[in-house]
This record gives sequence, structure tokens and C-alpha cells, in this order.
Amino acid sequence: MAELESTVINTNVKQKDPSTALVIAVTTRAIFNLEEEHKLYLEKGKDEYTRHQQANEDKPLPPGTAFAFIQAVQYVNKKILESNPAERDLFDILVLSNNSPESGARIINSAKHYGLEISKFCFVSDEDSTQYLKSHGVKLFLSADRTDVCNALRRGVSAALIFQQEVQAPSTPLRVVFDGDAVLFSDETDRIFQEQGLEGALQYERAMEAIPIGEGPLKAFAMHLGKMRKKFGQEKSPIRTYLVTARSGRDMGIRAIKTLREWGLPIDEAFFMDGAPKGPILAQIQPHIFFDDGLHNIQGAQNVGVPSAWVP
Repeated sequence: MAELESTVINTNVKQKDPSTALVIAVTTRAIFNLEEEHKLYLEKGKDEYTRHQQANEDKPLPPGTAFAFIQAVQYVNKKILESNPAERDLFDILVLSNNSPESGARIINSAKHYGLEISKFCFVSDEDSTQYLKSHGVKLFLSADRTDVCNALRRGVSAALIFQQEVQAPSTPLRVVFDGDAVLFSDETDRIFQEQGLEGALQYERAMEAIPIGEGPLKAFAMHLGKMRKKFGQEKSPIRTYLVTARSGRDMGIRAIKTLREWGLPIDEAFFMDGAPKGPILAQIQPHIFFDDGLHNIQGAQNVGVPSAWVP
């Protein structure tokens, strides 16, 4: 393992206890805009890429899609520690990178330049870096590589694919938007809809109304977020969570609401879109991140400048 993973501890940041923290792992291409460098890597190979990164190691990389999300997470930690300096239930951010430690100096310098509180930088030379997520206690993994995300989900880690886009950094508090089916909830109703159409899905929902929907790939992350959210009164919370689902409120909303209640998961606002585009409501919310399993919804979010993460 030592040969494949090299971890650099950031001594400027107070290290968190991974057994109590909400550990988020982000890849370098999710947090910084490395599209030009990635193109160089694909076209000219690893050696040329490494030379370029070493030659530019003091030049900060521009922010990427997940950058504002990480800044907002940092703000939440600050607010939690202000109310209780001994609190251990904090966000912990680590960067998981396929860079070698030699070419990774630019990543570390960029994080320091922006004052990002990243506790660890893990440089992994192995093809499948997701095998290290569980050992670091990761609860959410954000990557710009689809294979990475699928591997993480297979390993039982909440994960989503980040698309590089220009993002206007919204102000605090941290705002997180979840889609319902196949993200927060299981895809059971989606499957019925595909097989039997809308009428079949409605009948299924009516029959199952008293039974909570199964767990989706991001439930564990949402529950930990909800636990942190409960430390504050609704007015003073530095975390706001939203459900924006294609379900209709009249026919399919009841079961979703009952499920959240059964889980004990507090959601600040829920929008039942009945299949309408999500872009306009997302533009209103201005979240730091929006999780959805539908690529058309991700596109709609990107069109209004909302940082989006696809859950395949």
C-alpha cells in the first residue's frame, strides 16, 4: 500500500477524527479547473504533464466546480466550532489525486493560496484510487472521472460525477439540493415507471404509501448532513438542505415526505416539480451543489450556472 499511496498531511490545518467527522474526498479536477492540464496529459503523456505542473507549481490553479462547495463546508466548520470549540462532528476534506507527489506540489500550493482547509492530500499511483476511500472513512466522493464514481458507488461510498463549469460562488450558508428517486431514495418507483408507465407508478405509490422508500446512494451523506444541521435552530443553521424532485406533490409527494419523517431527516424546503424543468427553481435557490441522476436535469442546472453532480 505504501508504494501506491503517498499521503501528505497538511500541518497548517487541525486534523479531524475520521470516526466522527463527515469526510469528503474530492479529486483535483473536481476542486480545481485542470481541463487544459488534463488535455495535455491525454495528448502528450504523463511525463510532459509532470514537467508542466512542476514548472508552474507556484501558479495557483483556477477554481473548479466543487470549489465553492468546499469553501461553504469550511464556513460550516467555523460556525460549529464557534458554538462548541470541543465539537468533533465536523467536515473533513481530503484530496484524492492520481498525480505523483512530484507533480502534486502545485495542488498543495493552490489549496494554500486559497486558504482551503484540506487536511490530507493523497497521491495514488494505482489505476483505481477508490480502493482507499473506505480506509479514510470517506462519506462522500466527488470526481470528474465517471469510472472513479461508479467504482466508489460499487464500494458503498456516496459518490457523484462533477462536470467542469464556470460557477458563480454563492454566499453562505451551505446549500445542498438533492433529487429524490435514485439519489436520496432508491430507484424502485423509477423502475416501475419505466416498465408500466405513469399510471403503473402512481398505483404502486398509492399501494406503498405507508411503507418508506428504499435508501438511495446519497442517503448516508444526507443523514450525516442532517445530524450536523440539527445542532442549530432553523433560523441560525449554517446548513440548508432541499429536495427538488420530479415527483408530483399531489400523487407521489406524500410517500416522499413520510419517508423523510421516518428517517428523521430534516429538509428545509421540498419542491415537487411534477416533471417540470428544475433549472428555474435551482437558479432561485443558488445551491453550492445539486445532486441528480438525470443528465437532462444536470444540463438544466449548468445552464443557470448551478454546480451540479451526477449520480450515475
